[in-house]
Amino acid sequence: MPVGGRAVRFDAPLLTAVEPVGVQSLVSVLVTEALPRIVTITILIGIGVGLANLAVAYGLVELIAGVSRYLTSPANLPDEVGAAVLTNTVSVTAGYGMLAEFRESGLLDDRATLIAVVINTFFGFVQHIFTYYGPVLIPILGLQVGLMYVGARAGISLAITIVGLLAGALLLRGYEYDSTTIDPETPDGDRPQSHREKLRHVADKTADRLRSIVPRLAVVYSLVFLALEYANLEAITAVAEPVTTLVGLPGAAVPVILVSTVDPTSGAIAIAPLIEDGIFTAQEAVITLLIGSLFSLTIGTVKRSIPFQYGIWGAEFGTKVIIVNVGLKAVCIAVAIVGFLLV
Repeated sequence: MPVGGRAVRFDAPLLTAVEPVGVQSLVSVLVTEALPRIVTITILIGIGVGLANLAVAYGLVELIAGVSRYLTSPANLPDEVGAAVLTNTVSVTAGYGMLAEFRESGLLDDRATLIAVVINTFFGFVQHIFTYYGPVLIPILGLQVGLMYVGARAGISLAITIVGLLAGALLLRGYEYDSTTIDPETPDGDRPQSHREKLRHVADKTADRLRSIVPRLAVVYSLVFLALEYANLEAITAVAEPVTTLVGLPGAAVPVILVSTVDPTSGAIAIAPLIEDGIFTAQEAVITLLIGSLFSLTIGTVKRSIPFQYGIWGAEFGTKVIIVNVGLKAVCIAVAIVGFLLV
């Protein structure tokens, strides 16, 4: 069965389910898989950092802050962070780029940045409702199962954001922020800058930021995509089977989880006819897909989170962001699974 561009066979030993690639195909992997993702993310990060600098240069941060103050205030975050949080509803990468710029400028320290990242979660999910869940996943799964699953994922994302708000309320109490760190610079004394000067300054700052991000982004993404070409799924399946048995799912749940681990859309496609044939109830289908998403955190972390977060934040702080994000997602998905089992 083709999954995520790879040939996954369920009639072969799982150790060889993912065929290893030859040396000659390594260049193809870099060009067809790693390079497009690096270029896309670089563009989006550039947009996010550029938007942050433009918002500062033209005073738009204060305007957006006024709208988002009800979100940032309970978490004891500076009003300016609201601009980055709301940007996530359009582009998660751009929103992260704005947060990275605020951290780089000194407005946010590591603790405040981590909490802002957690709060971002639900707003990033909102974007995917319109770009993936609504137009792609619900038509595949059908209205009932689709809405149940999307509702579960929305609840998981909202729960993580609420955790972030509560963490900010407790851990950032009494924090004081120096908003002058992101004030627009006026090199020529107090003389107002022309539009051309502002745009040139924004472009220079954005280019400087990208120069510090793109090299490590390219290196880590390339290494990750090459490593995944040699991955096998034996360990994942070995764990998935006793889990499905424990929760009482049909035997067909194991290959669905396996497919979902590699590619969530293919997992939905695999389970859809089984729902129609009555092999899975709506509740069992949602639980299966949630278990698949729980296992897919492993591959998703290696394939997307590590290169992306390391590229933006560097290895040390990027590791902290990954641990917090993956940990909260795993816990909330597990809680959602238990909730469906108890219904």
